[in-house]
Amino acid sequence: MSLDESRFSALAGETLERIGDAVDDALGDNIDVELQGGILTLTLPDGGQYIVNKHGPNREIWLSSPVSGAAHFAYDDGRWVSTREPHVVLEEVLAAELKVKFGADLDF
Repeated sequence: MSLDESRFSALAGETLERIGDAVDDALGDNIDVELQGGILTLTLPDGGQYIVNKHGPNREIWLSSPVSGAAHFAYDDGRWVSTREPHVVLEEVLAAELKVKFGADLDF
């Protein structure tokens, strides 16, 4: 699905806010959550960070993970899916990695 800039910005912004709120609600005592200027930063107690940000030129959300590295996600049929592995979904990657680290189930 091709998104115009306005639609991309709205969808990506809603996604980052939803992820940030869910992580803060479930793990706020363990993770510092900051959303600013289209960049969601999740700082772990050991100093590691997840960075999730909008990348407007490509109409993607980019993830930098201390566990799985970097990945790019494009909007497709209501989900943000990996541009390299279409079966990989942004929220599922984050939920799985944070479950391993903290044992909590996240509902994005």
